Amino acid sequence: MFVFQYDVLLKIQVTHFYNLFFYDEAVTYKNESSSYILMSANTDQYFIDKTIQGDTQAYGTLVERYQDFVFTIALRIVKHREEAEEIAQDTFIKAFESLASFRGESKFSSWLYSIAYRKALDCIRKNKKHRASEFLDEIGEHNFETIENALSYLEEKERKEVIQNCILQLAEDDAAIITFYYFEDQSVKEIAEITGLSEDNIKIKLYRSRKKLFTLLKQFVLPEITNSNGQAI
Repeated sequence: MFVFQYDVLLKIQVTHFYNLFFYDEAVTYKNESSSYILMSANTDQYFIDKTIQGDTQAYGTLVERYQDFVFTIALRIVKHREEAEEIAQDTFIKAFESLASFRGESKFSSWLYSIAYRKALDCIRKNKKHRASEFLDEIGEHNFETIENALSYLEEKERKEVIQNCILQLAEDDAAIITFYYFEDQSVKEIAEITGLSEDNIKIKLYRSRKKLFTLLKQFVLPEITNSNGQAI
């Protein structure tokens, strides 16, 4: 069995993690060999096997694939960028150390996200910064179309920013589940595996979280959008 050395972990942390998370531009790995660029379409398992065999560059490819979403999940839960960056780094280090234990019973992405999810919750508990989110009043289905119409008046970039900001106002679990389901296309079963919650619980949380999100969108968007008569939509 390949034994992960601390000097290897340090190399990965310095050459991959720090650079990957402390600037917004996507990392292109221009200095990587052309063979790794060509292999970018290979399956996760291919790079997992290569990493276990001692090829740390292969792990860099996995980091590149999932860095953005791991960071997003962490940010949605802890709501502080610096803490999210640290969680993302810790997630990839933990995954690297535990890679030999990955059995492929679930998708690698689900396994990785479960590590990020647990580390983010641990961060909240340790820092005691978690503020219980108040339950917002549920709104009826008839309001969903009104909000959708209001969002359509916004430019795509602005619309995305509005949605992202509203998600950040959700409770930690709600924000994570909404992100897993709608932005990463994880199934209810996969989300249950990631979070350790039952599938029925996930379904209930999805339903309630969606209503809370639409309430936030309604409060944020509708006052800003007016029709041709100067009246709020």
